[in-house]
Amino acid sequence: MRAMVQLAAADSGVLVKTDDLAQAQGIPPQFLVDILSDLRTDRLVRSHRGRDGGYELARPATEISIADVLRCIDGPLASVRDIGLGDLPYSGPTAALTDVWRALRASMRSVLEETTVADVAAGTLPKHVKQLANEYKGQERERHGT
Repeated sequence: MRAMVQLAAADSGVLVKTDDLAQAQGIPPQFLVDILSDLRTDRLVRSHRGRDGGYELARPATEISIADVLRCIDGPLASVRDIGLGDLPYSGPTAALTDVWRALRASMRSVLEETTVADVAAGTLPKHVKQLANEYKGQERERHGT
């Protein structure tokens, strides 16, 4: 995610070298190469070979959601044993868990699909995301008594 945001912050048309990305974000270079390969396979980034080569976003940062990146790297959002929610074997008192997982997915999507790497790079998160973050910060302060 940090590499994608770093690429989003780069000037349009500027290619960023892997070593520069790794250094800027403190990511081990070989680990970053593996991630960039996945991102390239999913057409989220483009690579250019050669001495002046590097990486750039494959489409505008405003069109790449945080969810797009997470799905590429980690797979489905809020996965439950890699089973479709309608196929979960819950019954009796556990039947309502299916709705808990649905609510979790819906809340994650409302943040991750509606926040782009451009939003993060510019520090201009959607209003509802800022509100949720501020509510969470308040809850943390209450828990820690500060």
